[in-house]
Amino acid sequence: MTRARFDRRRLFAGGIAAPLLLRAQGATAARVAGGPKVGCQEGPTTDEWLRFYARLGVRNICGVLKENADGKAYSVEQLSALRERCSAQGISLDMMTEPNLRPRPIDETRHPAIMLGQSPERDREIEKVQELIRNCARAGIPAIRYNLTIVGYLRSGRVPGPGGATYTVWRLQDVTPMRNKQTRAGRVSADAFWERIAYFLDRVIPVANEHRVRMACHPHDPPTPPGFQGVDSVLGTVEGLKKFVGIRESPYHGLNFCQGTIATMLAEPAREIFDVIRWFGARKKIFNVHFRNIRGRRDDFEERLPDSGDIDFVRAMRLYRELGYDGMMMPDHVPRSPDDPEDRQALAYCYGYIKALLQATA
Repeated sequence: MTRARFDRRRLFAGGIAAPLLLRAQGATAARVAGGPKVGCQEGPTTDEWLRFYARLGVRNICGVLKENADGKAYSVEQLSALRERCSAQGISLDMMTEPNLRPRPIDETRHPAIMLGQSPERDREIEKVQELIRNCARAGIPAIRYNLTIVGYLRSGRVPGPGGATYTVWRLQDVTPMRNKQTRAGRVSADAFWERIAYFLDRVIPVANEHRVRMACHPHDPPTPPGFQGVDSVLGTVEGLKKFVGIRESPYHGLNFCQGTIATMLAEPAREIFDVIRWFGARKKIFNVHFRNIRGRRDDFEERLPDSGDIDFVRAMRLYRELGYDGMMMPDHVPRSPDDPEDRQALAYCYGYIKALLQATA
């Protein structure tokens, strides 16, 4: 029996009972202290969601608030109030979501100037990001997640899973009409995209350095070929992400490391993903992890529960521990079901799985 197979058997044989057994022994906290932790980013962050997290033992989250009607950055008062509501449930607000730089297609974005490269409008939008950094620091929130995308989050459809659930899929061959329809950004070459990214980082990372707030950027999801909808989406390859973290090098400049998205950049994800985790993890560029499994490869994949995809999650968790990663491991893009309209059953499944992995690999 291989070591990996043994680990899986141990995990599944004891994974469900392990949390209760360890709690009874009073050993759980000691075993997992200092390493990765289960987290979540569902939003908006209401008191109902906070109670849900508290019931399931999720003690670290990324906060999500609705965008202010006037487009202004969240104030110190807004952020402090959210942190206090989290604290009341025993939850740490470890990260905040930037409200404008979300994974929306550019045609659906209220304030698109940063990614359109429009000055002076983009300078005003960047000033809001700078203000958010300063306000997060004053409110005691140490990190911000954001996206720099034009095409946005796309999927080609859904496929059936067990019990009436459905999985999202991306199959490039099925989206020819979508592929050829340009956004309002028009043709954006790789050079133009990199200019817009560098312009943003040159003005934002120095502020992040000053206030010691980590800026975690999400890769382009899904990875698309050059010219898709007229755009060369440069953060859709591993080499692009390596180049990105080298611009304005800083301990406060890194990735919202979506393991699922990065796996879909690869021809052989089950084999290649571990070298990618090691490269970014060894350089301390992983600020939080979207711990999502996939079945398939670049241009043709399904999004799966953590134990039903191609990636060995036991091996992945061991590697994050080996690299000294101590941030959040977050469920992401869970299966949908009409019996679970807010995805809470699926999220609960993922929380339990991640918590069992944390204990089995400690």
